Amino acid sequence: MLRFLVLYTALGLSANTAAAADLEALKAGDMRKLVVYEEPLPTPALPFVDETGAERSLTEFRGKVVLLNFWATWCAPCRAEMPALERLQADMGGEAFQVVTLATGRNPLPKIEKFFAEAGVSSLPKFKDERQNIARAMGVVGLPVSVILDADGNEVARLIGEAAWDAPEAKALLQAVIDG
Repeated sequence: MLRFLVLYTALGLSANTAAAADLEALKAGDMRKLVVYEEPLPTPALPFVDETGAERSLTEFRGKVVLLNFWATWCAPCRAEMPALERLQADMGGEAFQVVTLATGRNPLPKIEKFFAEAGVSSLPKFKDERQNIARAMGVVGLPVSVILDADGNEVARLIGEAAWDAPEAKALLQAVIDG
């Protein structure tokens, strides 16, 4: 039994290392800034709110790969990046993948709605982390920050700053995470 456990653990660790190596090999364009973890990191099950004020959680998205984007209405790079996230969701969103936008800090709903309208965004969620609990728990300092979560809800990679998330290299990398 002990040999089985050691073998299983070794295979699991090598699978994670192989998955990280596969993602490293796909880093091109803006994805060169992506930090890929050898071992996935757990994410907090802290609440945030949707546009109606209802409490939500990242656990709702288990079973899907998620691109979690931390942003704010005052953030110029966020404004530049948001249309690419909208196009990414239109191209890849569905059963296996979801873009989740999370406005962190003071971002009143009218300002979020104005920001989305000016950026041409209509299909992304208007989630808010008003007290920055999730942002702090996940070590987000500065915006935008995009975090890739695997289907188990663990953080597998992170990109600080804006990126062309609708570019072919970003889609290829995300598809590799989806394909697992």
